[in-house]
Amino acid sequence: MPTSKRTEKLQIMLDDDELKVIDDWRFEHRMPTRAAAIRELIRRGLVAEDVDAPEVEGKTTTDFRIEAE
Repeated sequence: MPTSKRTEKLQIMLDDDELKVIDDWRFEHRMPTRAAAIRELIRRGLVAEDVDAPEVEGKTTTDFRIEAE
């Protein structure tokens, strides 16, 4: 796959617990950076076929959290 220059910046807000879950996953999988880990997690989520669509009716952004399993 050809590489392209990253030209868009995406800003998200995470609380300490959400960040810990991502950082723990990053170190467990030896990802080089937090950004690389987040891109990989997004990629995995987008290609996953057995994931139910989220329930969005009546929910706000704070209803969508990252939690340790």
